[in-house]
Amino acid sequence: MSASEQAFRRRAAHITPHGFGLSVDVYTPDLFELWRRLEQAGAQADYLEVFRAALPAVQAVRRQFVSLPLECHAEGLWLTQPDWKDAYPAERELAALAAQLRALGCQWMTHECAAKQMAGYSFGTYLPPLFTTAAAEVTADNVTLAQTRLDHAAGLSHGYGPLLLLEVPPWTYFGLGDLSVPDFFRMITDRTACGLVLDIGHLWTIYRYSGAWRRQSLEECVAEFLDAFPLERVVQIHVAGLAEHEAADKVGGGAEPSLWIDTHGAPIPPVLFDMLEQVLAHPKLTQLKGVALEVDTKDIAVIVREFQQFRRRFGRLTFPGPRPHEGEEQGEAPALPAGCCSVDAESLRRQYGAYAKLATGQDVSLLPLLVGEASGLDRYRQGYLPHEILHWGGDLVAMFPATCRALEQAGIALELFVQFWFREPRPIDAPYDFFLLKIGRFVEFVQTTLPQARATVLREAEELRGAYQQASDTVQVLT
Repeated sequence: MSASEQAFRRRAAHITPHGFGLSVDVYTPDLFELWRRLEQAGAQADYLEVFRAALPAVQAVRRQFVSLPLECHAEGLWLTQPDWKDAYPAERELAALAAQLRALGCQWMTHECAAKQMAGYSFGTYLPPLFTTAAAEVTADNVTLAQTRLDHAAGLSHGYGPLLLLEVPPWTYFGLGDLSVPDFFRMITDRTACGLVLDIGHLWTIYRYSGAWRRQSLEECVAEFLDAFPLERVVQIHVAGLAEHEAADKVGGGAEPSLWIDTHGAPIPPVLFDMLEQVLAHPKLTQLKGVALEVDTKDIAVIVREFQQFRRRFGRLTFPGPRPHEGEEQGEAPALPAGCCSVDAESLRRQYGAYAKLATGQDVSLLPLLVGEASGLDRYRQGYLPHEILHWGGDLVAMFPATCRALEQAGIALELFVQFWFREPRPIDAPYDFFLLKIGRFVEFVQTTLPQARATVLREAEELRGAYQQASDTVQVLT
């Protein structure tokens, strides 16, 4: 057994069985109203995994759920990036994460194996890593560094920090690389002691957008994936909704699957529960501690109904209990495998820059690494990405009504903001927050294209920032 596998097993042995949970946002839908409705339906969750939020809000959640296991779904650690330690506020993000982990009392911390920022370019939703050997090695070494920091800053009574779990990312119409997804994660787990999260909907998107659907059935694809994937490292499984994006073109009839993408607010299609059943039956799934539905932004009535169905179908599933390693001293975390990355980080950084430019239609040098169909990349560039910048995470017309009217009267198309957003890489010196990033970038755009609207856009921006801060720090707790 490798050193990384031994270190993982020693850490995972202290994680208690969690059962059936929900991965939730503190704000949307109202978490405490959701819990009240679940209690009324007799369908309480065994645990909650809480998305990153302001510390006062997280502390309010812990006070409300005193005895419930609470875990953390983090964001802002761009572990796939070769310049993560230097070009991003990595230490500030780790310190903020450690505070959240301590407040919740976490045993694990989930993070997508993906990034929303790369080589100075920022996006609103995740882009998967480059599925290459160099990218896997860099990711593994960054994971080891992050775990070491969390061991020191958020260590538990037995000496470990909450175990870092990397989540298999979704594909939004395309992927890039020369490794299969299972081989990529196998390279990571060979080098570091992290756990993994397998998201069933994300696996469906890989099947759809890698082109696997053209040569094999979904069941065959899942079986092949599971046999090659390091399933023995999976600590948690996620299931979330899938839906067609509102900006996507429609697929005609015939055998071609729908253009579904990962959408937490959408209903869970039955095929995902069928896939989950196939995954749970696999003999390599030996370290599973919890299965959670991701329900942020979803209607409460739909959450309650789906969670009831989920528990009825899978309620007999058992989870392995903690098995502390014999002879291991308490209060001392096991050593992590030492990183020995020989990758040319600057070369990989340039590749990620080319990745960002390929995704935004500015470069084609990485086209030979495109996985799936070119139409998927076009769909992302022409529909999904403009919608993300103009509407997702804050509709610009709703955010800046007076400013947008001034732009329209001046004959300045709002779509030009997309080009402005990606016209050049920018230094990243603040923790990631897409809403605040959108505000700041739009102010720059208006001051550049319509200077006479400067006072208007600054006033609306200040109002937005104030309201956002107040909403972030406030959580209505049940009495």
